Amino acid sequence: QEPFVADEYIERLAWRTPGGGSRGGEAFDPKRLLEEFVNHIQELQVMDERIQRKVEKLEQQCQKEAKEFAKKVQELQKSNQVAFQHFQELDEHISYVATKVCHLGDQLEGVNTPRQRAVEAQKLMKYFNEFLDGELKSDVFTNSEKIKEAADIIQKLHLIAQELPFDRFSEVKSKIASKYHDLECQLIQEFTSAQRRGEISRMREVAAVLLHFKGYSHCVDVYIKQCQEGAFLRNDVFEDAAILCQRVNKQVGEIFSNPETVLAKLIQNIFEVKLQSYVKDQLEEHRKSDAEQYLKNLYDLYTRTANLSSKLMEFNLGTDKQTFLSKLIKAIFISYLENYIEVEIGYLKSRSAMILQRYYDSKNHQKRSIGTGGIQDLKERLRQRTNLPLGPSIDTHGETFLSQEVVVNLLQETKQAFERCHRLSDPSDLPKNAFRIFSMLVEFLCTEHIDYALETGLAGIPSSDSKNANLYFLDVVHQANTIFHLFDKQFNDHLMPLISSSPKLSECLQKKKDIIEQMEVKLDMGIDRTLNCMIGQMKHILAAEQKKTDFKPEDENNVLIQYTNACVKVCGYVRKQVEKIRNSMDGKNVDTVLMELGVRFHRLIYEHLQQYSYSCMGGMLAICDVAEYRKCAKDFKIALVLQLFDTLHALCNLLVVAPDNLKQVCSGEQLANLDKNILHSFVQLRVDYRSARLARHFS
Repeated sequence: QEPFVADEYIERLAWRTPGGGSRGGEAFDPKRLLEEFVNHIQELQVMDERIQRKVEKLEQQCQKEAKEFAKKVQELQKSNQVAFQHFQELDEHISYVATKVCHLGDQLEGVNTPRQRAVEAQKLMKYFNEFLDGELKSDVFTNSEKIKEAADIIQKLHLIAQELPFDRFSEVKSKIASKYHDLECQLIQEFTSAQRRGEISRMREVAAVLLHFKGYSHCVDVYIKQCQEGAFLRNDVFEDAAILCQRVNKQVGEIFSNPETVLAKLIQNIFEVKLQSYVKDQLEEHRKSDAEQYLKNLYDLYTRTANLSSKLMEFNLGTDKQTFLSKLIKAIFISYLENYIEVEIGYLKSRSAMILQRYYDSKNHQKRSIGTGGIQDLKERLRQRTNLPLGPSIDTHGETFLSQEVVVNLLQETKQAFERCHRLSDPSDLPKNAFRIFSMLVEFLCTEHIDYALETGLAGIPSSDSKNANLYFLDVVHQANTIFHLFDKQFNDHLMPLISSSPKLSECLQKKKDIIEQMEVKLDMGIDRTLNCMIGQMKHILAAEQKKTDFKPEDENNVLIQYTNACVKVCGYVRKQVEKIRNSMDGKNVDTVLMELGVRFHRLIYEHLQQYSYSCMGGMLAICDVAEYRKCAKDFKIALVLQLFDTLHALCNLLVVAPDNLKQVCSGEQLANLDKNILHSFVQLRVDYRSARLARHFS
């Protein structure tokens, strides 16, 4: 039995044999084990011979059965060939008979068709005679249940009557036409009743009969009219229309042979009657009295109509359903869309002006007129070149006249205008209309609000020699910077998609660039004058607080302060201004303005120190002051400014260094590259400069 392993088989045989299971033990009997192996081998040989004989017998039997099967297969092949031959003969016979039958059928049809036509003509002549006699006796005309057959007959008679001369057959033609009309009305009435009962199969039968009548279109009209009964009961006429069309779309194919035409006619009726009257009622109410509500309603109604059109695109309405639906929408809104952009611009202009005026009124501010013309242009050019305030300074009381709320309102109005423009403008007019809306935004946001605030802010900057001046222009800068970001975001998010593929793109970009550059000039001018005022404030502090005795004390041995009071106040003032600049600006502008302030701050301190004479202890105090100024300069985080104060600190060392070490200090790393006149000017500030020894060492 499988799986067979010889080693295991031998082991099992040895184990079963007495005296063969313990190798080397006392009970182990090799002779008996050998005898058992020999006997078992003989048994296996006998078994092998028996199995071999059985195998040979089975092989002989298999060969015999294979021969018999092959013989049987040959017989079946022969009988199959015979059957195939019989099948071919039968097929040929059937083809022959079919040909004969077709030929016979053609002959019969050739005989029967004229006969049927003759019978049909005879019947029509019979019915025609009844009309001619003026008495309809046939059951087909008197039995209301045979209205379908009567309709077929009268329709054919009506066609025949049209070919007859009027003078001889006017009376019969009139009777046939009257019956034609009566049957047509009966069929339409039957269709109407079946529709009210909801009998789709009867409606289909009647519609098929009416298809050949002139009143078939009237049948369709009746169907459309009855479909709409009770369909528009809710406030949402658009949703009702979509549900109605969806219901009719499922039904119309079971009734009419041309369902796409019927459905298209229903949709046309809904658009031209229901939707048009609804749109007119909604828009005419506010067209002249409330532009805001009118524009909102127009956008909402047009959007909902377009959405309904998108839903209807799923139905089969014929070949060019896109054009069909577009024409229907255009027919409803054309009178409103023709002057849409004029209404939009007019509303946007009045609304923006109202938002600004309401803001200035809330501030009790009478808006100044920013003059234009030759005088103003001349002042502007002079101011840009000289950076001097022309005209009296205005006290704004800390008011920037910039409002994020106003800006958000203006941008929101413009955003809605862009959305309406995108939806309501003709594709060819879209870039032009979007540009007009953008121009309104530039006029009211940039010119009337931001530019006015900058002009007012510039006029509010005090002169550089004013004492205790309040500097609010940096607040204007901060708010203007925030507004610029919002303005730029709307430009990219809402205007760019409307003009990206048109020539108006370059025009809009240039307009944006011009307005920003114009404002940047005024911002730069205001920042420069503000920095001048800061330096002026520092000068006032130094002039008021710094005393000559600070650096040449009467008692050299009794100096208790680490730095002067003037230094403390100047550093406190500078730190506040640095923080204000950081809060008012962002990006590289912060570093640029701080570097300019730092350079001017250094020049002020440098020139200030040149005004005094220094004793040894006074020089030490000056070094302490400059060290404090340098610590203050670190807040700028500008390498150039810190380097300038490092150099100034090194120069102050010349005020206290021993005369013998002057040359060594002057040739040091920080002072070696300075002009000798600068070094000399600082040495001259020492009270002991006139001594022959010091002059000799420095010469």
